[in-house]
Order: sequence, then structure tokens, then C-alpha cells
Amino acid sequence: MKTDHPLSVVVPTPAHSSVAAALSYRSELPLAAGCLVRVPLGRREVCGVVWDSPPEVENLLDPASIKAIAGPLDGIPPLSQAWRDLVTFSASYYQRSLGEVALAALPPQLRGLDATQLARRLRRVRDAGAAPTTRAAPPLTAEQALALGSIEADAGPFLLFGATGSGKTEVYLQAVQRMLEREPHGQALVLVPEINLTPQLQARFVERFGEDAVVALHSGMTNPQRLRSWLAGHLGQARIVLGTRMAVFASLPRLRLLVVDEEHDPSYKQQEGARYSARDLAIYRGRLEDAKVVLGSATPSLESWHACERGRYRRLDMPSRIGAGVLPAVRLVNMNHQPKRAVFSGPLLAAIRERVARGEQSLVFLNRRGYAPVLACGACDWRSECSFCSAFRVFHKIDRSLRCHHCGFTERVPRACPKCGNVDIAPLGRGTERLEETLAELLADAVGPGGRPVRIARMDADSTRHKGALEEQLAQVHAGEVDVLVGTQMVTKGHDFRSITLVAAVNPDSALFSSDFRAPERMFSLLMQAGGRAGRDAAHAAASEMWVQTWHPEHPLFGALKRHDFPAFAAQQLKERQQAAMPPYAYQALLRADARTQQVAQQFLTVAAQAAEGLDASGQVVVYAPVPMGVQRVANVERAQLLVESGSRPALQAFLGAWQPVLQAARVKGVIRWAVDVDPLVI
Repeated sequence: MKTDHPLSVVVPTPAHSSVAAALSYRSELPLAAGCLVRVPLGRREVCGVVWDSPPEVENLLDPASIKAIAGPLDGIPPLSQAWRDLVTFSASYYQRSLGEVALAALPPQLRGLDATQLARRLRRVRDAGAAPTTRAAPPLTAEQALALGSIEADAGPFLLFGATGSGKTEVYLQAVQRMLEREPHGQALVLVPEINLTPQLQARFVERFGEDAVVALHSGMTNPQRLRSWLAGHLGQARIVLGTRMAVFASLPRLRLLVVDEEHDPSYKQQEGARYSARDLAIYRGRLEDAKVVLGSATPSLESWHACERGRYRRLDMPSRIGAGVLPAVRLVNMNHQPKRAVFSGPLLAAIRERVARGEQSLVFLNRRGYAPVLACGACDWRSECSFCSAFRVFHKIDRSLRCHHCGFTERVPRACPKCGNVDIAPLGRGTERLEETLAELLADAVGPGGRPVRIARMDADSTRHKGALEEQLAQVHAGEVDVLVGTQMVTKGHDFRSITLVAAVNPDSALFSSDFRAPERMFSLLMQAGGRAGRDAAHAAASEMWVQTWHPEHPLFGALKRHDFPAFAAQQLKERQQAAMPPYAYQALLRADARTQQVAQQFLTVAAQAAEGLDASGQVVVYAPVPMGVQRVANVERAQLLVESGSRPALQAFLGAWQPVLQAARVKGVIRWAVDVDPLVI
């Protein structure tokens, strides 16, 4: 008589679903935990993962009522215990459902392939092979050799605190190389903050280790590409996986080394769905799999810096640039002494002209795209507000549009004021598009070597939105076909521009007095990263400069910037945060609610706050009053939030776990969705 085997299967479920973490199914064959299966769920057939423990409801069900699985995904080895532990921890810590996290971590195409299609893809991956061919590595500097030796000898985690241009990437490359030599089947995971940084880093790894050993994994790939990369890692064919934050969940059964480049970058924090921090999960995963973890940055996050001070991480310093490269001299321009409404000071314009004449390049940085942040009427109070968001639509002159950067609502620029009919409507403020235009006017008579006219280019999310545009623009800069590059933060991260000798930050003051306590940290990091694009080539290093136009030159942040003194800046910021009991000296979570009206959103949060009294660890937790979010309305949805804070991470976790069922039961009519954000980056 045939006996069916009971299975506990994790399936894709919403974050706050009443469906159990795992469902009961039966199978004709015994299947190990971690196996991928297709199972019926309602009227659909979905991909699921066989999990470890039997479902809680199993003994209450009639065995005949338990549905059979549709079948296993043959040929795919089970997901490892360590991978399942990582998913379980992530779901618990970030207050999401197990099924949501587990299935979101798998390539979408796994869910739709039949057995024949899957077998074909598996065969292609296996046929590709994985050759450990490694090109000769360049000699290391004394600082690089010391850092690499420490990574080899000690357990970590490590914080590689290296100046821009100090050669952190070469340390990553050689750490991977030594791991592969030591463990022929070992694997490495290298995380980068943004998709546009992946191709150039991938090129360096491919050059060193060969094309078959390296795969990329990020959301910009097509579903077939993501599946191919995921399978290559899962089967052990790919020795090195490069990816953005989603790659922290890549299945790598022989993971031995994790690298998180630019570990301070906010992009490592997911802002939708399961709001996880890939950097923090990399640390946890390293502990689970007994793999070494290297975090790298020229401006580390204050959380990582604090962890070093407490002895949890080992800090490795590389303060010197490779070769004869030096960090640029920082010059502060007091805009209080410049002509009224001046966009560029006279001395800065003269310095840019000198660079153009010498055939050198300049970078002008402004972290605001578009032509102007708002269009306004000179006769009445009309502004280019978005009809669906509590924000202004940005004026984009290049296509004569008003575009909301929150919901995407776009209209043509009106010929006259929609409110009073006045034709005198004008842009207020500046974005990169207007800055590029202003520079073209001010430098119209500037000439480069041989009398050629100045060449100005702009690089931001608008100018690079078409496929291949970013690579084309970067190639032009590297080829010396651009004299002045205007850009947003996109141009400040990771790019090795050899001919840039001047970097200018035009309007960085907005973060100095922000209500967001993390704003100074982000601005200091951005300015240090921007300045790091200059002075990389020995031939021009001595003359490299960073110009900062500010209305507050006496601010201590700029004093630390002038000295390139991140430790001093970090010490000052950490002191302020300790006095104010803010992270990393406290632990936070946000409860966010979206509704059709602000009143309903806040009503739900008020009910939630009242229900928090008396829960586990509530005596160690402070629940603040609900408030509207910074951008209160997006796409006609009202948004509000409340802050939960504790001096103890375990207490906060215990409270959030006890709060979840209360929140699920606290239904208020009109609430569209709600979510808990643990360790939020934006409050």
C-alpha cells in the first residue's frame, strides 16, 4: 500500500497574512527540507520550499484533506540549512512573513518553468563549467598587504577603512583569490550599493578570474538572466557572485567570503516589502556560514564605526592613496561674500577655466536633477504642485515637462499660469539641467588646448535612463571628451576618473539643519566621496582641489571635511547621538500606515499605540504619537507613521513580535496597508 509523506511547505504569502508560516502538503516521495516544489494554493499553482518543522495544524487535519504537491523541481539541489536560517531570521527580525521573504529571494522564473524548460536551463548552466584560472595580481602597497594579512589571519568581521583611491578593490580581489586558492570549491559574494556600479566592478573581477567564474545578480537583469545567475551560484558553478542588496539572499552552498563595498550606502536598506538591511544581513550570514565578512568604505556608517569602537568589528586602516595620488585640497567659499543670487563664485569659475585650458576635467556636483525644483507664477501664489502628492512637480526644460518625482505624474509646461492666466511663470531654484545651462553660458568663451570650445556634459537619472546611455557617457569622460561634468550623487560613487582635478559642490547646506538626524552623516559621506573623484592620477594629483560653496563655512562638518578627518566627524556625531539617545545608542522601528485620508491613517496608528500598552517588554519601549510622513501624500494616498524606540534591541524585538497579532487585528476601515520598518534609515 502506497504511503504519502507529510510535508511542511513555505509558500508566497502577504506580509500580514493569517495563513500559517508553512502549509501542510503530502508527497508520494520523501523530500528533504530545502527542496523546491510546485504546490496548489487556492486556484493557482505556486513555487514553494519544503521547510524544516511539520505544520502546527497537521494533527488536526484529516490526512485525506491534505493536498498533494504538484511535484518537485527536479535537478535543483535543496536549499541549505544556513540559507533557510538566514530567511527565518530575516522574516522574524524585520517583521515579515516567512513565505514573503523566502519566495522573494528566489528568481521569479522558477515559478513558471515546466520540467522540460527547467532541465534545459540546468543543462546550460552545468555545460558552462567553472574554470579557477586567475591572472597575476599587481603588487600590494604596505597598507594593502597589512590589511590583507589581517583578513587572512583573523576571524573578523572587518571594516576596511580606506581613503578613496587607496586600493580597497584590489584588497577585495586578492582576498577572493586567496580564498579560492585555499578552498578550491569555495564561493565569494561581493555586494555593491547600486546597479550602475556593477558592470565596472564585474569587468575587474572577470579580468582577474575569468568570465565563467563570475556572475552578476541584480534587479536590472531580465528574468532569464537572473535565473541563470542564481542557478550558477546554487549549483556551485559560479565561484563569485556580484550583486546589489538582493544578492545577500543568493543561494551559495560553499560561501566562504562576503564583501560589502561602500557599506555606508543607504541603498543597502530595502525600502519596500521586507525592509531589510543587506549589510546587516551579510554580517549575520557570515556568522551562520562561518564565512569571513569585509565591509569597505572611505566614510563608514556610524553604526559600523561604533561597532569597531566596541570591539565587535576589526578596523583595518588604509589612509594613503595608491601611487602618488593625494586627496584634494578643500577650499570653502563663503557665499555670504559673493554677489546676490550668484550661482558660481568668481574664483570657482576662474579655477574651472584654468582646468579647461590645461585639458583637465572638472566635476560639478548638485544632488537635484531636473531644471528647477518648482515652477511659479510671479503674479499669484500658484506653484507647480502635484495633483496627487504633497510635493512640487519638477520642471524639466529639455522636454518642457512638469514631472512629479514621487508618483511620476507628468504634464506639459503650461503657456500661462493655470490660476490667473499670467504668462510670467518662471523656475525657482536649480537642478542639474539648469546648472548645465548656466555653466554653458558662463563658460561660453572658455577654450581648451588648441583653441577648442569647452565641452560640458550632464550625468543624472534623466540623462542615463536609456539603455547603454550611462556606459556611453562614462566612456566619453574616460576618453577625455568632456571638460566639465555636471551630475548628481550618481557620479560620486566608485568611478575612477583619472583626469578630474577639480570637484565643486554647489549647494550642500540643506542637510546641515535637517530634522533628519542622519542628514549630516549622509552629506559628509557624499562630499567625501565626491571629493575622492579628484587627484587620482599622479600627473595632476598635487593640483587637485575640492571647492565647497556654503553659507555656513564655520560649521564643524566643513572643518572636518577640510582635514579629510572622518574620525573627528564620527566622534562629534556619535557624541551628539549618545547625548540624544539616538542610534546606534538606541534601537528604532517605525509603524507606517497608508490610507485614503490622513485622519484614517492616524486613527489606525493611534489604536495601535493604545494596544501596545501591557505587551511583552512594553515597559522598555517608548511609543511616540503618530505624525504625517515628510511627504504626506503620494499618488493620492495619505501616509503617517509612529516611532517606537528602546535602549535594548532584544526588548524592541520582543515588543514587535507581541505587537504583530495586535496590529493584524486592529482593522480600521479605509487603511490600505501598513508596515513595520525595523532599523529605519529615514524618519
